[in-house]
Amino acid sequence: MTNKHDLISSDQVEGTAVYSPSGEKLGTVKYFMVDKISGDVAYVVMSFGGFMGMGNSYHPLPWKALHYDPRQGGYIVSLTREQLEGAPAYAQDMSPDWSNDTYGQQVDTYYGGLPHV
Repeated sequence: MTNKHDLISSDQVEGTAVYSPSGEKLGTVKYFMVDKISGDVAYVVMSFGGFMGMGNSYHPLPWKALHYDPRQGGYIVSLTREQLEGAPAYAQDMSPDWSNDTYGQQVDTYYGGLPHV
């Protein structure tokens, strides 16, 4: 059972920083993808790179790969900048076809071999 104090609204998650275990800021949460049948969050889409909102790329990460750290005030993911640069991503002006299972499988396959926090 979920404790009421553990709940957070989606607008408070969006824009939250994502850090590596060493404390390097990797990006911010842009939005997340919710399974419309189960209601479970499947992926968080992280904005990565760019400058002042220009040239960002979007990287979907499995939601379970992130851990909220109240001391940091953000999420920790066991990834390096280099691992993110090689991860499945799409440009700011594009959007993957989430209705096609292949895209989600590519994301899951890439992150399946990486350690979790």
